[in-house]
Amino acid sequence: MKVNVQYAETHLADLISAASRGEIVEIDAPDACAQVYASPKPVAAKGPRILGAGRGEIIVPTEEEWRAADKELERLMNDGPIFPDDPR
Repeated sequence: MKVNVQYAETHLADLISAASRGEIVEIDAPDACAQVYASPKPVAAKGPRILGAGRGEIIVPTEEEWRAADKELERLMNDGPIFPDDPR
């Protein structure tokens, strides 16, 4: 929903309520624009942490995969659009 500053001043509680329901609220001013949205709720812990409980959920690259990724990053940094040739 998009509202002007005057509406936002008089209906702030309603706008905050709408944002908490997941709606994005845009406050439009002559020289600025702001968006109001609810921050995600933190996930509650389900119990004590157990060492090794995440085994199999995270894949750690092999040494060869790390080296290939390093070479690809080096290629992108040196030859790619990140750092184009210096025109000097």
